[in-house]
Amino acid sequence: MTATQPQIVTPEEWQAARDALLVKEKEHMKAADRLAAERRRLPMVRFDAKYPFESADGPVTLLDLFEGRRQLIVYHFMLHPGDEAGCPGCSLLVDNMPHLAHLHARDVTLKVVAPATLLEIERYRARMGWDVPWVSAHGTGFTEDCGVGMGFGVSVFLRDGDDVYRTYFTSGRGGEMFLASHRYLDVTPLGRQEAWEEDSHGDDAPSSWWRRHDEY
Repeated sequence: MTATQPQIVTPEEWQAARDALLVKEKEHMKAADRLAAERRRLPMVRFDAKYPFESADGPVTLLDLFEGRRQLIVYHFMLHPGDEAGCPGCSLLVDNMPHLAHLHARDVTLKVVAPATLLEIERYRARMGWDVPWVSAHGTGFTEDCGVGMGFGVSVFLRDGDDVYRTYFTSGRGGEMFLASHRYLDVTPLGRQEAWEEDSHGDDAPSSWWRRHDEY
């Protein structure tokens, strides 16, 4: 036994506590639904559909990235020219990406875009064993125009014919919504084991424990 373990109670006491928490979980979910609706109602801004990206299949434009679908999610990955490896946090997020068939069924295409050259991207993809589609924005103004700079982020685009519009962007802790691994950790009694958590069970700073999956 350790002081960090949850209190031991009877089955009846456990069920009562679980039922009380369920009320709060449902309130939280409904609040998240309202926030998602606000996100969908954001205005949009026209974007250049002809950025000259490089893919494993040859030159492509932003319009091509949609693959004929109406919606496009772009993950701006921190892999820059000259980098030997990609950002551990970005790598964690790509590890958490879903099977793309589920997104395609809802008219959504998902792409990873990095400022590195295509050769550097393909080398790192091979190391990580990823089959998620990537393109290189090397030599374009796409990363800067999206306001990403040297960081990471998620941009969402909508296609209306050949016109492309940007509807959403998030970065920082906004990226956590795409980390399924964290959702699993959040339901465990020890949580993420990071110092900021209430009743923390660890001293790690956020993201300090992250490693590329072949480095743990």
